[in-house]
Amino acid sequence: MAMADKILLYDIPSKDDGCSCWSLNTWKIRLALNYKGIDYETQWVEYPDIEPLLKPLGLEPQQDQIKPYTLPAIRTPDGQHFMNSRVIIAELERRYPELPLYPDNPITKKAHAVTGPVLGTLWGVILPQIHRKVLNTASAGYFWDTRKEVFGMSLDTLEAAQGGSQAWERSKPKFEKVAEALRETDGPFFLGTTVSFADFILVGFLHFLKRAAGDEEFRRVEEWPEIVALYQACAEWLQRDSY
Repeated sequence: MAMADKILLYDIPSKDDGCSCWSLNTWKIRLALNYKGIDYETQWVEYPDIEPLLKPLGLEPQQDQIKPYTLPAIRTPDGQHFMNSRVIIAELERRYPELPLYPDNPITKKAHAVTGPVLGTLWGVILPQIHRKVLNTASAGYFWDTRKEVFGMSLDTLEAAQGGSQAWERSKPKFEKVAEALRETDGPFFLGTTVSFADFILVGFLHFLKRAAGDEEFRRVEEWPEIVALYQACAEWLQRDSY
């Protein structure tokens, strides 16, 4: 199948051989594509090239993000472009209704509500390592400068002030809220035995965290078996990460 007949997923490259997905935001959509079995290809876009690529396409700039043009974005087989995971998942549901992901279910909002605070406590763990270990030179400087603008300090200062074991300790009650939400059903998914986009919100974050913190640190999450069970239940849709 020619690329024009497939969805094109725009993603941010990593510096390992061949590149692989690492961003929690693009993972949400990659997981959805993998789960639905939709044919797609990946175009890797370094951070400084995102706006020059997307702005001429006529996409509406975002007002609530670090920058008005961000990834994920996709091009559909008929040549239309969509940006922002909320917009993209709605379009995927419309075009590919098989294996629905129920993004309009209230559980989606709940997944955001319980995942966001965990992420907030771990920025000092995650962001310096993404800059240090994951990004190519072409993106690293941009990432450093934009995050310094957001946090009002360098990533080194953020790591010293809000990283390390203290961050993991602060994250524990936040992780517990996630586990409580998962305990509302018999699992392993937020909706019990039904996969939903809510699962990919959390799993995308968990995979992002694992990539940044490393396997050993990520084992701290094993304190919550419900979270581990969800992560493992989604493992097959994490396998395709590089094309």
